[in-house]
Amino acid sequence: MYSKLLQLVASALLVVVALSFQSAHAEPAPQQLVNALATGKLKQKPAQIEALAATKNPAIIPVLQALIEGELFYLKNDGQVVIAPQSGPMIDAATGKPLSGLNKSSLKKIKANNKVRRIARAAIAKLTLQSPVLAERQAAVEALFKAAKPESLSLLLEAQKNETDPQLQTRLAQAIALISLQDKAATAKAQQAAIAQLRSLGGQQALALLQAFTARDDIAPQEKEAATRAVEAIEKSMALWGIGQNVWYGLSLGSVLLLAAIGLAITFGVMGIINMAHGEMVMLGAYTTFVVQEVIRSSFPGVFEYSLAIALPLAFLVAGSVGFAMERGIIRFLYGRPLETLLATWGVSLVLQQAVRSIFGPTNKQVGNPEWMSGAYELGGLMLTANRLWILAFALLVFALLLVVLRRTRFGLQMRAVTQNRRMAASMGIRTPWVDAFTFALGSGIAGIAGVALSQIANVSPNLGQTYIIDSFMVVVFGGVGNLWGTLVGAMTLGVANKFLEPYAGAVLAKILTLVFIILFIQKRPRGLFAQKGRAVEA
Repeated sequence: MYSKLLQLVASALLVVVALSFQSAHAEPAPQQLVNALATGKLKQKPAQIEALAATKNPAIIPVLQALIEGELFYLKNDGQVVIAPQSGPMIDAATGKPLSGLNKSSLKKIKANNKVRRIARAAIAKLTLQSPVLAERQAAVEALFKAAKPESLSLLLEAQKNETDPQLQTRLAQAIALISLQDKAATAKAQQAAIAQLRSLGGQQALALLQAFTARDDIAPQEKEAATRAVEAIEKSMALWGIGQNVWYGLSLGSVLLLAAIGLAITFGVMGIINMAHGEMVMLGAYTTFVVQEVIRSSFPGVFEYSLAIALPLAFLVAGSVGFAMERGIIRFLYGRPLETLLATWGVSLVLQQAVRSIFGPTNKQVGNPEWMSGAYELGGLMLTANRLWILAFALLVFALLLVVLRRTRFGLQMRAVTQNRRMAASMGIRTPWVDAFTFALGSGIAGIAGVALSQIANVSPNLGQTYIIDSFMVVVFGGVGNLWGTLVGAMTLGVANKFLEPYAGAVLAKILTLVFIILFIQKRPRGLFAQKGRAVEA
């Protein structure tokens, strides 16, 4: 997060500075200090960067950014430092003016290791503390807050005097408190103020600093007692937020299980078909997303942000068509013979996996995240990733739409009639074979759009479906065969239970314990949480 914030800051400032170079009033970077980067050994680079940052000249920022990104070079003949981006003209690092008539063979790269890059990022943050743009100042304060280096204290104190934004004032005070508590020369009053700030801030970083502070031998009993109370308060708060975080992780996993299982709840619950190829329908949806994004990248790069919206109906059609062909070609001859349907669909799953391997290869495929599904949101002590937040909302939307289809449409009425009494439905003129075919296609299509969502958080490979097939059956059986509300409750319950068990038992043992619990549960309630009357139950 630290490096990402600084990269965003530096990229934004690079644009601002590049524009400022076009102005007649632009102040160039100090040429002697910039060209000094071409001299000396790697261990001298930190001192050279500090000297550049000490000028407080914003024109230094693109130079340091180029150094971080490996785009800073010098001319072999005279040592002039230039910025040579991968695309675009070369630029004189000191003046910002474009250069012509140069080629890469006349340049030598200025080396930088992780330490040099870290110091350069910190220097960029220091230079942006006085920026007139609020967002840039916020990013700089966040970077210095995360670094918590004592040498940044004077800069933060100076920035605090000039800052007018209330929220950034608070963040500056917290950053100053983080650094002040490490200063052994700080007064008792400053230490008490820092302890109070860190107690209100909370979090792992504040807790670690307070614990280190209480372990010191050179602090007064009063400050040590205050720090101890602050540690206890933060630990209690973090424990509560930890429970909330586990609940979020559980709901996130539950949404994934819901998407994977909701189609199976139709084919298995309504039709009584043990479809071992259901996971491959999910896989087909994920590969459809990959193909759509490849076409967009090569032909229509401007619409990449809409790639998932384009992939959703296509994935539904592809997986639904394959499901329809399976039902008409194989499954309709095997009704009433569950073992044979299991073996037949397992064979189909192997065929589909091998077909995908032959077409796309056995390796994982890259599916990109649109910008609106990237990043994360902080809510108190919770960290909510954007992609999983959208998947949770999407899973609930699919669930709601499926309920509408089953409750408010003619097809849903026919499906429920066939489920409750197949013979009576046939005698009323319902063409039960076609209801079976379209029901299976609907369940497969929903699995396909589940694959679109799962492609954003899982590796797209021929084995993608196998990861979720067993969990999907567990959700359907636990929630109640054929009951959508049972599928929702079962998915969320098993997701939360898994995430609370994992810290104590590990991921594998947590799944085993969950499976044992379901086995014991269905001994008492064979029809699951919500019993459904239908063909599968009556059989």
